Amino acid sequence: MRSLIYDALEKRKNFPDNAMVRLFNGFSEGLPKLVIERFGETVVIADHSGDGIYFEIARTIAEHIERFLPEVKNILVKWRNSKRFRERNGVWLRGEAQEITISEHGVKYAVDLTLNQDNSFYGDTRNLRKYLLENSAGKRVLNTFAYTGSLGIAALAGNAEMVTQTDLSGKFLSLAVKSLELNGIAGEKMECVEGNFFPVIAGFKKAGRVFDTVILDPPFFSQSSRGVVDLLNAPVALVNKVRPVVADGGEIILVNNALYLSGKDFLAAVDAVCDGVYLRRGEFISIPEDFTVNGISGVVADPSPFNHSTKIVILKVAKK
Repeated sequence: MRSLIYDALEKRKNFPDNAMVRLFNGFSEGLPKLVIERFGETVVIADHSGDGIYFEIARTIAEHIERFLPEVKNILVKWRNSKRFRERNGVWLRGEAQEITISEHGVKYAVDLTLNQDNSFYGDTRNLRKYLLENSAGKRVLNTFAYTGSLGIAALAGNAEMVTQTDLSGKFLSLAVKSLELNGIAGEKMECVEGNFFPVIAGFKKAGRVFDTVILDPPFFSQSSRGVVDLLNAPVALVNKVRPVVADGGEIILVNNALYLSGKDFLAAVDAVCDGVYLRRGEFISIPEDFTVNGISGVVADPSPFNHSTKIVILKVAKK
């Protein structure tokens, strides 16, 4: 175990100290169900197993990390499948980071590692944030399923005219407000809308609101009385939901993280909804190398032509 972790840390040694990086991806680097990520001076050990094997030996893993990265001050361990809330959201082994700020492509993001069983910030969409940073100037952007709003913050840092962040949880959206303040962006440039995706989009449609960029990065599965999100069995179902609120010449950024949906099947679904005129498939956004070392585990669906099971494609919209 130590040699596998050391080899992985050696491959990531050139990342800035204040960045977010996946230090070890056990699914492709020899220890399935173990993931280690760094957020500046803090490291998170995540046990994805059913029996908590890595949670039990987390202190040993922490010692290996400290030997290689002595500058790390805080280490948090999470057992993602635990029945105990505290173990899912994190137990501190070293230190206790109250507020964390990371930097990516010159943009600052507020992170709360114990806010949820996730770490409140997804590193696999790093290249998407770069795309938004470089392609949002003067645009009206809608970030649906925004979670803590990092994609919307990237768009604002790229001089978007206005960003609307919408999520079911106001608690998560509060981190977007902190990130806005960290970057010195005027508060009136960001609107946070708390609510279910389906009625929120219906409300925008009724009000005649349109956006130049709409980001669709939904959870793998969710169900409510207002609608169902199912990225495995209905990977493009939400596209037509948001098309009425996309401006002529605008774009939909579609993210699908269904592990067991192949890239080929995902593209087939995308192409089936595209007519080549009013909705066209554009470029792919790749996933960063620290998430794709040694490729994808052989037990999951082949993501090609994407480089990871998190599949990101841009759809171009035209109006009649």
